[in-house]
Amino acid sequence: MPPKRHLTARRVRLGAELRKLREAMGMKSREAAELLGADSVQMSQIESGVAGVSAKRVRRLAAHYACTDEDLIDALATMATDRTRGWWEEYRGVLPPVFLDTAEVEHHASALREIVITHVPGLLQTPDYARAVYTYMLPGLPESELTPRVEHRMQRRAVIEGDNPTPYETIIHEFALRVRVADRQVTQAQLRQILEQIEDGHATVRVIPTDQDDFAGAEASMMHARGPVPQLDTVLRDFPIGTAFIDAEPQLNQLRTLFRKVEKASLDPAASRDFIHRLTKEL
Repeated sequence: MPPKRHLTARRVRLGAELRKLREAMGMKSREAAELLGADSVQMSQIESGVAGVSAKRVRRLAAHYACTDEDLIDALATMATDRTRGWWEEYRGVLPPVFLDTAEVEHHASALREIVITHVPGLLQTPDYARAVYTYMLPGLPESELTPRVEHRMQRRAVIEGDNPTPYETIIHEFALRVRVADRQVTQAQLRQILEQIEDGHATVRVIPTDQDDFAGAEASMMHARGPVPQLDTVLRDFPIGTAFIDAEPQLNQLRTLFRKVEKASLDPAASRDFIHRLTKEL
């Protein structure tokens, strides 16, 4: 298949998973290429996501790699044949690729779990809240770039509000609920938005109160996107230098454990809803 014009996180992930299977078998790239009647350059392009690969070739490689996990093979074959052009494609060339990759990962996830400490989760933000965050973090950003960022963030909500919504659970620290990224009115509207999403069944929300004992997860913010099989889970973490897409199994296991720890420090959904109600009145 010809090289792909645009690299996406999903294409890169497929290539990376094929590389993992090959390396686990102890097979050289050249040997794998011969199985497909290709050369080492073409194999490198497949494993880097630059070139596409058919479902038939994925299954052939998996067989020679002695992979017997049928669920994983089926999931990889589906990734190879996926031609989804989601709403996020309209922002290609307008926003940085990470915006598109994030929306794509969310779209294909079987479930989403998130921890946020400093800001309200993007999937629950109001336009005014999102605009305030972007304006503060990127001072001087022209309106021509600010508006698409806000619009993109609002469109991301389709994954939890659409006809076939993805289950979404988030753990929010009280600090994120209290901090006024703009003014009192924007903060109150944002809290009401969260409550509406809870009532509509779009989100399961847990709150970590500031007076909670045994919580040392100030750096625990993450988005955990479940794949069709555990091996294809992805965790997104934001760092000062950008967003990292984590898929190495040891790191995934570590972050799954961290999520469970943070969950234990949070209130249950009913108590969290009441907490947000009280906070809205306080403000």
